[in-house]
Amino acid sequence: MGRQINVALLGNPNTGKTSVFNRLTGLNQKVGNYPGITVEKKEGVCTLERGLKAHILDLPGTYSLNASSLDENVVIELLLNKNDKDFPDVAIVVADVENLKRNLLLFTQIKDLGIPTILAINMADRMKRKAISLDIEQLEEKLETKIALISSRKNEGFETLKQYITQYASLSVKPCVNASSIAPEYFNRLEKAFPDQDLYKLWLVITQDVNFGVLERGALKGIATFQTESTSNLKRLQQKETIARYQFINEVLKETLAIDTENAKDFRSRMDRILTHRIWGYIIFFGILLLIFQAIFDWSSYPMDFIDSTFAAFSEWTKAIMPPGDFTNLIAEGIIPGLGGIVIFIPQIAFLFLFISILEETGYMSRVVFLMDRSMRRFGLSGKSVVPLVSGTACAIPAIMATRNIESWKERLITILVTPFTTCSARLPVYLIIIALVIPEQRVLGIFSLQGLTLMFLYLLGFGAAIFSAWLLDKVLKIRSKSFFVIEMPNYKVPILKNVMITVVEKTKSFVWGAGKIILAISIILWVLASYGPGDFNRAEEIIAQQTVGQQLSETELETKIASFKLENSYVGHMGKFIEPAVRPLGYDWKIGIAIVSSFAAREVFVGTLATIYSVGSEEEETIRNRMAAEVNPVLGTPIFNFASGISLLLFYAFAMQCMSTLAIVRRETNSWKWPLWQLFAMSAIAYIVALAAYQFLK
Repeated sequence: MGRQINVALLGNPNTGKTSVFNRLTGLNQKVGNYPGITVEKKEGVCTLERGLKAHILDLPGTYSLNASSLDENVVIELLLNKNDKDFPDVAIVVADVENLKRNLLLFTQIKDLGIPTILAINMADRMKRKAISLDIEQLEEKLETKIALISSRKNEGFETLKQYITQYASLSVKPCVNASSIAPEYFNRLEKAFPDQDLYKLWLVITQDVNFGVLERGALKGIATFQTESTSNLKRLQQKETIARYQFINEVLKETLAIDTENAKDFRSRMDRILTHRIWGYIIFFGILLLIFQAIFDWSSYPMDFIDSTFAAFSEWTKAIMPPGDFTNLIAEGIIPGLGGIVIFIPQIAFLFLFISILEETGYMSRVVFLMDRSMRRFGLSGKSVVPLVSGTACAIPAIMATRNIESWKERLITILVTPFTTCSARLPVYLIIIALVIPEQRVLGIFSLQGLTLMFLYLLGFGAAIFSAWLLDKVLKIRSKSFFVIEMPNYKVPILKNVMITVVEKTKSFVWGAGKIILAISIILWVLASYGPGDFNRAEEIIAQQTVGQQLSETELETKIASFKLENSYVGHMGKFIEPAVRPLGYDWKIGIAIVSSFAAREVFVGTLATIYSVGSEEEETIRNRMAAEVNPVLGTPIFNFASGISLLLFYAFAMQCMSTLAIVRRETNSWKWPLWQLFAMSAIAYIVALAAYQFLK
């Protein structure tokens, strides 16, 4: 048939909706943003019977259609707009078998919109252990829909679910709750004013405007001016609707759901008492972090060494097989070393995302958020702020977008401003190569390496800087606000390998492609600036010949001196010399200065920049790490990357705001250039002062 239908995947947070999405679509997915906003949009394709294809849209998690955040608003705006290209032909509401009562609230609301709706009850493999029994046939009859009992972990029930999607046209669209019964008089007036519109859809449009501000909706735009009731009365009617729905749900579940609590084996409560303990909880959390950072160093060392030497050999091989000239030099000295400077860190970044994904899949990350809420409150934040701060270890951009769930504008603004202090994966390449150069490979207690401990310290330092900054901003910003912290603790689950691997592949690919484009562009620009220059640059051979008269130099030594002279007198050399006075007190030379300036585009560019600069004119097959280790201060004769300058550089990158993309997101989220500019200048100043103090103290 070759037809394609739109399927909306909906559900409360922590019902396993993403796992269901992954099972249905596999790797046929793409991630982007909804037009004009920064909420993540995940969509994929699932092949059904008779050539029918389902375009599945994984909508943000929401507890109901009464929106209070942008994520929830995205869901409702799509369901209210039949003209949207993604408007669903059928909706799948994913419910957790242990929280069916709460999950059914969203189900009844969506079904009452007249959209064919399937109920997918997830985590069915837990029913026996939790002593839960469900009469599926009777539940289908009461809800007038089709119900698929599924298990994402065991991949059970998905063929039945696909079959129900194929047969969506036969599903009943009869409402579960009659909207007019909530307030008959009000709904009669509404029906008279808009006789051609669906009553429940009108009701949602009106309450959306009350909850979230007046919104533009084309055909239903006139609803925003329909003010027959005060805001307080509309809120009261909304509460009546929720009560009416729960009354319906209670009646349904009374006859279809049974839980034998005496025979349930409650592992969750015992684990929660340990993992959220006010002392042991923190010890376990920091122990897990230490193991993660230790593994990042130990496990990834072999693939890193292989990648490093491979790119060095590839660069030399390119020079050997291609004809001499600028184009060959551009590829061998500019593009290949620049890309090698980011590809080398794929193993560590993949391991980082692997561990984060496992922590989220098991349900432990929610315990961390709950645990840290106790500490957050004294710094003017709530547990909701921990989600962006923790997810900021992957990337500050989605972390800042995650602040949209924070209702308090003051808490949200503070979280946006301090999240870039959290050590993101873009800092990881800088940390790893500098740590490898200046921290010895010694073991503590025979288990933990000094390098792994240093990496963990830098992560804790970033988190500590974010918390301290939040405390200062809470005192400085005079914005009145009040909020409450509510979080749902998901059940503990064995991670689904497929979900974990999809997350690792997608996140790593996103990081590499995003960084790769910037690296490639900057590598080409830097190669051009380093390969050409004014004045003495073009007389390098003549000048070096005059300077070395009477010296017995080999051909290799002579070529090295010429290459070094050219680099120092190139355009990039002149730029580096210009900014060197500003960075010399921090222990850096002009080459590191150029790398720092270029990395304001993106932090990870630092390593790629040095790789390009050190490769220009080099004929030796050396790795970037060896070249950096061999770099010597021409005045003092000591290594450039020593303990003092290395620590200074690590601290500079721990505090500096060097990511144009993050600044753009902050501008978008705050709708002002004031906050991102303050953020840029403040973080850069802190980074400079701390790095200066560290170098002067340690040198």
